Amino acid sequence: MVEMESWSWPPRYDASYKPPPDSRYWFPRRETMPQAERERAIVQRLREVCHYAYEKSPFYRQKWDQAGFHPDQVKSLEDFEQKCPVIAKADLRMAQERHPPFGDYLCIPDSEVFHIHGTSGTTGRPTAFGISAADWNNIANAHARIMWGFGIRPGDTVFLAAILSLYLGSWGALAGAERMGCKAFPFGAGAPGMTSRAVQWLNQMKPEALYGTPSYALFVAETARKEGLNPADFGIKYLFFSGEPGASVPGVRDRIEEAFKGKVFDCGSMAEVTPFMNVAGSAQTSGMLCWQDIVYTEVCDPKKFDRVPYGERGTPVYTHLERTSQPMIRLVSGDLTQWTNDPNPCGRTYPRLPNGIFGRIDDMFTIRGENVYPSEIDAALNKVAGYGGEHRIVISRSGIMDELMIRVEPTPALEKEGAAALTKFKETVTKNIHTMLGLRAGVEVVAAGFYPRTDFKARRVIDDRDVFREMNQKLAAERSQ
Repeated sequence: MVEMESWSWPPRYDASYKPPPDSRYWFPRRETMPQAERERAIVQRLREVCHYAYEKSPFYRQKWDQAGFHPDQVKSLEDFEQKCPVIAKADLRMAQERHPPFGDYLCIPDSEVFHIHGTSGTTGRPTAFGISAADWNNIANAHARIMWGFGIRPGDTVFLAAILSLYLGSWGALAGAERMGCKAFPFGAGAPGMTSRAVQWLNQMKPEALYGTPSYALFVAETARKEGLNPADFGIKYLFFSGEPGASVPGVRDRIEEAFKGKVFDCGSMAEVTPFMNVAGSAQTSGMLCWQDIVYTEVCDPKKFDRVPYGERGTPVYTHLERTSQPMIRLVSGDLTQWTNDPNPCGRTYPRLPNGIFGRIDDMFTIRGENVYPSEIDAALNKVAGYGGEHRIVISRSGIMDELMIRVEPTPALEKEGAAALTKFKETVTKNIHTMLGLRAGVEVVAAGFYPRTDFKARRVIDDRDVFREMNQKLAAERSQ
């Protein structure tokens, strides 16, 4: 087997290395080698990573001893997947409660922590991420390599329109841009009036690349138009997003590409798994490639955590291959996706998530026996001419049945056309939802601009009985007129 580029444990990268500008690949061998050869190298790396964690982490050692697993047992991918137990986010939170602040899976001395990030803690105790300087360099190298696959090159300006606080997404994108030698513009997001200023700076700087969330990119485009500017004139070639589904949702992706006349790339797994771009598309390949030599990805049955065959749906389970601080080993994401293993147009020999990540399994709701994901409703609405870019999904229970109602904004232009146009718009939305989901939903058209825009992750699902009853009464009154 020909030696893979920069493949060692612990990882060591040459900070001065860059491929020739016309190369499609950062590491041609690692990215295009036969899968079987790469998998043999991954098995050895998994064994090394597991030995490291067993020695350094009481968290893993105790869990594996209880499960009867030892790193010496890893002789194949099947050994690893069938014998190594999974971990969940709840396990990490409990470990940090017992051993604050970073948990007993830190694996490095506390004094070697270089970056601290974390979750917001909106649903409980926030999780702290402690990352070493060596790992931060490895993250930067991984992200630069993946961003190279988008088409970004040294000297390009990368405009980071994302919150620079706890959120690892913006920091990880910044690290990758800096490592590649780009002109990194960490503009940020979140402050009042910042979107208008972003539009001004985008128009002034004409960056080659934009990072953020899909929702915020659409808000930026909307704001630009209100200020008399065409977002296509910003000259952005590459728009790469994480944080929420959307970049792989055809309707959402198409609206962004139409607005900016650039190419959209979906990337991003979990903050805990940073380098989170371990699942990401490329200039020639849509959806998300699983960059298996950075983070080993399995797609598993969400109850048994056994790998599902290619072509089927399951939840991603991630294992770091290049992290020595807080390594994640078989971390269950709780997301839903589908994976395939067909030849990729870009020539990279990785499995692929052709439709990206659909969303969190926890976000799924059931309406009259049909499983519904918010991203499916997003896709249906974004295909409707006159959709204003925001909506809310209201779910509740009427009697013994779950019910679904949707409040949707029209564009200001459609709103000005009057009642007949809005009635036709409502009928089209109702039809598209029925076609996409196979069920009927109540639809209410609200005023253009009714809902606030977000510069972070969009939250569009409301499970509220009172709101549902109010909408139902309003629709009933409309029908009686």
